[in-house]
Amino acid sequence: MIPKPPPIVFRLPSQKSTTHRHLHRLAWLACALAFCVIVFGAFVRLSNAGLSCPDWPTCYGRAAWPTAPADVADHVATQIRPLDTTKAWREQVHRMLAGSLGVLVLLLAVLAARRRRHGIVRVVLAALVVAASIPLYMRGQHAAAVLCATLGELLLLGNALQWSLDQGRAGAGGAAGAGPSGGDGGVRTSPLPAIASLTLAVIVFQALLGMWTVTWLLKPIVVMGHLLGGLATFALLAWLAWRATDRPVRVPDSALLRRLLAIGLVLLVVQIALGGWTSSNYAALSCGTDFPKCVGQWWPPHDFREGFVLWRGIGVDYEGGVLDGAARIAIHMTHRMMAVVVFLYLGWLAIRLMRSPGLRGFGGLLGALLLAQVSLGIANVKLALPLKVAVMHNAGAALLLFVLVTLLARVRAPAQG
Repeated sequence: MIPKPPPIVFRLPSQKSTTHRHLHRLAWLACALAFCVIVFGAFVRLSNAGLSCPDWPTCYGRAAWPTAPADVADHVATQIRPLDTTKAWREQVHRMLAGSLGVLVLLLAVLAARRRRHGIVRVVLAALVVAASIPLYMRGQHAAAVLCATLGELLLLGNALQWSLDQGRAGAGGAAGAGPSGGDGGVRTSPLPAIASLTLAVIVFQALLGMWTVTWLLKPIVVMGHLLGGLATFALLAWLAWRATDRPVRVPDSALLRRLLAIGLVLLVVQIALGGWTSSNYAALSCGTDFPKCVGQWWPPHDFREGFVLWRGIGVDYEGGVLDGAARIAIHMTHRMMAVVVFLYLGWLAIRLMRSPGLRGFGGLLGALLLAQVSLGIANVKLALPLKVAVMHNAGAALLLFVLVTLLARVRAPAQG
């Protein structure tokens, strides 16, 4: 009797086989650098060095930074702000770190898109269009620079949208039943090209916000947006790194848990935005060193309407703040009240995670970071905003964000079959 040959089984290529073997390492390196940029940016902002280089992207016309006032005595930037050699290096080093991050993210986007049709060409073309805007801006051709930057952003966002739609269609086809004709199904169902292109677009917009932070003289809405953009970059890179590493955590109630995590993420982002608004309006010490009271009262005089005017025009120097005491108190009190909401929700979520098999470590970490963050916030008030504590408070917010994004990236339904 002739033995029956074994059945031929067709398998779609796995995600790991369709991505560069070093993509996850590069993503983790970019994620770590993004965290450093956030922390160093907080140091620059909180040490009042945000306007120490009045021009952009140079510092008093130099690629690095001047070391003596005599070196830039004839530069036009000195008419805006005299050189402070103790602060100029901080701003320019921050720009260099951010530029290095941009190069890393560009490389990530190229590697992630290399299996897509014309993927590398499309990413590189968009990057070149954006890069062309920098010399145009430096030569004073601002309209042309804005046009190039906008066109580059649209190209990157178009890539992200198309590749995301391709992923959705390929995923739906795979769910209906994929066969040997699947072709590049493993490539087309990977979410990495879309998220990498989106991250590069966010980096480009971050550069624009960094420029506006200087040229618009620390306008609060721009400073807050720059903070949120940095944290968005960090979150996207963390998500990309985990998905490229591909280490899922399988839990039975994954759909419900992901919804709870998404709610926590939204609340945390709102609180971070309020923290950025408090810092950019110099309202962190508007209650003095009183806690839990504010200037000796539970509900002091306040002005919410004036405190939350987002746009006040261009040309005002916002260094040191322009609001009166009542408006700053309104901002500070809002930040405190939202902190209570976030603490209660994330605290409950941490307890829930600690009671779930496979997630106890994440729950303990989330709870520990939450307690540390609240303690740092109280210490900021009681100790009159010491620089080290304030910088650690910013770092704590980034770490809380990292934990929530990590869980959203890794928590999935149990494998079937």
